[in-house]
Formats: sequence, structure tokens, C-alpha cells
Amino acid sequence: MARVALRAAREQARARGAAAQAGRQARRGGLRSGARADGRDPLPLGAAVNRLISERGWEAPAAVGGVMSRWPQIVGAEVAQHCAPESYDERERVLVVRCDSTAWATQLRLLAPRLVARLNEDLGQGAVRLIKVLGPAGPARSYGRLRAPGSRGPGDTWG
Repeated sequence: MARVALRAAREQARARGAAAQAGRQARRGGLRSGARADGRDPLPLGAAVNRLISERGWEAPAAVGGVMSRWPQIVGAEVAQHCAPESYDERERVLVVRCDSTAWATQLRLLAPRLVARLNEDLGQGAVRLIKVLGPAGPARSYGRLRAPGSRGPGDTWG
């Protein structure tokens, strides 16, 4: 909320400044080109992207996206072979990681507090609150051609 309010205040200040500058330029006879930098000058690509990220408030998601690309350096090559980040919920500040076996999921759950501390060290305090570790996804359960509506397979008739 504070970021949104700050961004709105900055945009209002820019709009007031742009309107005042346009009034001065109209009195001088319109737009003039000169040697000094102004808002019409082209920007380098990196500066334009950074400006867009800060204007839209995408700092945290962009930083987490960078972490996802650097995952092997953060957790190590062996863990990265078996576990990969899947998504990030900005509102809840939860990083979801999927592992290829239950053994690696258990191992990553044990390492999760240290990983959260390391990620917060890189991204800033409070960027990641929790790492949710998921095991391997099993195949869809469909047994036979004929099925009763609402049936979940043979397991729903026992006990």
C-alpha cells in the first residue's frame, strides 16, 4: 500500500512539473531542442526497463524472477538437479518449489529455514516468508472405460 501511494504521489508530482514546463515552453514559443537532457531524450534499454519496473511496483517479483534463474547457485548443483522453483505468490510471499522425489522433498523441507534466510539476504528482508515444498505429481487415476459419476476409482469403495 505504501509503495502504491508513493508511486501515485510521484506521478502526480511529475504531472504538475510537466504541466508547468509545458506552460513555460508555450510562453517561449513552443518546444525547442537543446544540448541539455530532457524527458524526450532516448534512454538505454536497461534504464528504460528499470524505470518501468519501479513505476509499476514490480521490484519484488523481478527480484524473485532473478532468484529463479540463479537457483543452482543459491541451493547448489546437486539440489538444483532434483528441485526447481515453480511459482512465487507476492501477496503471501511464498515460494513454491517442486521436487522430483519424496526423498528430495523431505530434504528440502529440512533445508527450508536456511534457504528462506539466504533468499531474504539476497532479496531484502521479508521478501520470502515461506518455502512450500511439493513432491512429485502422480499420474491421473483412471481405471477402465466405464466409470460411475463422482467415482474416484477403486479406492472409494473400501472402508
